[in-house]
Amino acid sequence: MSLAYSLLKTTHMTLVGASVLLFVLRGVATLGAARWPMNKTVRRISVAIDTSLLIAGVSLWWMLGMNTTGQAWLGVKLLLLPVYVILGSFALKRAQGRGARAVFFVLALATVSLMVAVAVTHHPLGPWAH
Repeated sequence: MSLAYSLLKTTHMTLVGASVLLFVLRGVATLGAARWPMNKTVRRISVAIDTSLLIAGVSLWWMLGMNTTGQAWLGVKLLLLPVYVILGSFALKRAQGRGARAVFFVLALATVSLMVAVAVTHHPLGPWAH
């Protein structure tokens, strides 16, 4: 593969790590009743990381000429993305009460973990592929 592909893939994976790390930090802090996770600057940083991640992902998709019908694992990953976003939203702000937020936080982490496993294995079943 080309240098451009290698750089883009590395950028994408780095942004995945940054996005998940920030979500984990914000989620744990929210469960501890901290106020900083909903700070405007923190939210803007999160949006900037996630927007860059989406751009990098779409760029890889375009560069490789992939499609969701020919690459089932990619379709699964893309279907899980809005699930993760919605669960994360409930974990950080929409769910009422600490217990509900904790449940949504764990579900969001399980979802993003499955997304990573699907991406790594290139199989729609991820860790259950073999």
